[in-house]
Amino acid sequence: MAGNVIQLTTPMRDEDAECLRCGDRVMITGTIYTARDAAHRRIVEALDCGDPLPLEIEGQIIYFAGPSPAREGRPVGSIGPTTSYRMDTYSPRLIALGLKGMIGKGGRSDEVLDALRQHKAVYFGATGGAGALLARAVKGVEEIAYEDLGPEAVRRLEVEDFPVVVINDCHGGDLYETGRSTYRS
Repeated sequence: MAGNVIQLTTPMRDEDAECLRCGDRVMITGTIYTARDAAHRRIVEALDCGDPLPLEIEGQIIYFAGPSPAREGRPVGSIGPTTSYRMDTYSPRLIALGLKGMIGKGGRSDEVLDALRQHKAVYFGATGGAGALLARAVKGVEEIAYEDLGPEAVRRLEVEDFPVVVINDCHGGDLYETGRSTYRS
């Protein structure tokens, strides 16, 4: 586990993904998007139908989150990660289109891990249960698609020093496996 602290500005490029290693602590600044399973399903349906997508996928980071309503004076309420495996059906296709990062919690399927390696993308983990703290890094929010999904609508977030950890890198590194193997002996 490298453990470096890396400043990352979006959008991501192949070079950004190649520099990251599992265990790196990363502070993201720029634009990221929220989308959960219902939004992912609609994005893939739009792809299947040849319809326009609600966001440019290439170079982007999608955060698997549905924020709670904002308190007065804040752009967003609590915004903790949701369990990522629910997006595993959709993620390889989006990664192949140029999605460079995903933020969530929990492990990913072999198909997602293969896509990360093949297309130079990264899976970041955000701390579950820390949604109120993560919200402090959000400086602006705009709902951009699928408003009928409520908290699961696609939102554009402007973030500053949004804290994540690299769980799976594009080199095959897996922080969950590394962590487990440390304690097996």
